[in-house]
Amino acid sequence: MELNIFNTGTKFTEAKELVKEVYLMDERPWVVGFSGGKDSTAVVQLVFQALQELEASQLHKKVYVISSDTQVETPLIIDKITRTLGRIQKKALELGLPFETQKVRPKVDQTFWSSIIGKGYPTPRQKFRWCTDRLKIEPANRFILDKVDQFGEVIMLLGVRDSESATRAAVMQSHTIEGKKLMRHSTLRNAFVFAPIRVFDVDDVWEFLLQYDSPWGDDNNELLELYQSSNSECPLIVDKEVKESAGSCGNSRFGCWTCTVVSEDKALSGFINNGIDWLRPLYDFRSFLVQIREDHSKRQKQRMNGEVYLLPYNDEPEEGQVIITKAEIKQYLDSNNINLATVEDLNILVEEEDGSLKRFGVGPFTLKAREEILRQLLRTQKQVRELYDPNVELITVEELKAIRKYWHDDLQWEDRLPLIVEEETGETYDWNHNDRPVFKEDQLTDLETLCQEEGVNLSVLKQLISVEKDYSGVKVRRGLFQAFDKTLKQDFLHL
Repeated sequence: MELNIFNTGTKFTEAKELVKEVYLMDERPWVVGFSGGKDSTAVVQLVFQALQELEASQLHKKVYVISSDTQVETPLIIDKITRTLGRIQKKALELGLPFETQKVRPKVDQTFWSSIIGKGYPTPRQKFRWCTDRLKIEPANRFILDKVDQFGEVIMLLGVRDSESATRAAVMQSHTIEGKKLMRHSTLRNAFVFAPIRVFDVDDVWEFLLQYDSPWGDDNNELLELYQSSNSECPLIVDKEVKESAGSCGNSRFGCWTCTVVSEDKALSGFINNGIDWLRPLYDFRSFLVQIREDHSKRQKQRMNGEVYLLPYNDEPEEGQVIITKAEIKQYLDSNNINLATVEDLNILVEEEDGSLKRFGVGPFTLKAREEILRQLLRTQKQVRELYDPNVELITVEELKAIRKYWHDDLQWEDRLPLIVEEETGETYDWNHNDRPVFKEDQLTDLETLCQEEGVNLSVLKQLISVEKDYSGVKVRRGLFQAFDKTLKQDFLHL
């Protein structure tokens, strides 16, 4: 072995021996989290090398290498991860090693686009990072629980290190079983965590990767190059307690190109500065997502459950702004026929008893804004296909179908999604006719006119009709009246 400048050869040998010891300790299968970054690559490589040194008779249990495909990673990176998983699998089969590689993905109705364009979720920010749970933790945990059901217990291998941060070290220590080599998983019963490079620092990781060739034929120098202008990576997170200590992946070469948690996407801009110009449409679309989130005219003035809330207003009232008291809110909204789910410019301030002013808080994107986001995404996809690869899919047909159902559930009975897709792409799909609108367009117009004449809230009436439709044909309609009751008790009806 070559002379190593950090004098950590012993540390590598000890780590490999520890891997062998824990592997041989019991029958519990291993699940290795692989993100394509330096730490997870080091773990998979360490395990691969350790198992190569065991006798064939000792290779008694499976090692599942899973990678989280959020479906919004930079196409370059997801291609790299896909190729690497293929090489790991191929080499393991050649050597008779019990590896099995697999990608885990969010359910189609919980993807990034289904959540934002379908349900209207605002794009993630630091204090509301809903994406980590939906796109990473839940798919990985679903895989782990499936193996728990199959084998009773599993051991999860992660590339976490004590030296990453004080918070991460504290979380890891709190779950460490004294005198044992494993940690308890904080949320999954019958799942344990093994961190084989826990004592490594960042120099150890790089020395290990550059000193030992990749067993499956990757070039770890290329991996180093990916990090040259990016100082972070995006780990595969399977534990809600370490989600915050993991930080945002927005500046990482291995994060999502749609990340709106960070103020600037240094990873995408780094790729573009290195001459990969076809990524510019993605960079521009990501900036659009940040801008539209902060535009209050694109957001509903109530939460998804109909709840209305007020926020402090610290500026001077603008010309034309209406100032009312809390007691006057409902009457003002009713008399001006204002729907908080669709209104764009709500030029109202609410005066408290102490004279302070408040404004309406914002909720999900309006349906009109969701249409705008979808159109912009489809245009971006068209640009990337023209510049890079005609087969790139920024949004899948399955997601489009899920979004269409969400829009229908959100009372857009005009069924506009197939029309938008055809207008922007020129393509038509076999849409599910069971999801056809409840009413035709002229019937909707008549219904709207009737509601205005009778002073009935159209949005509420549409919700009640949707509830009735959901229960139609069901023999035992248990829960129907509770659903009616929930609809009729929404905040905005009783302000």
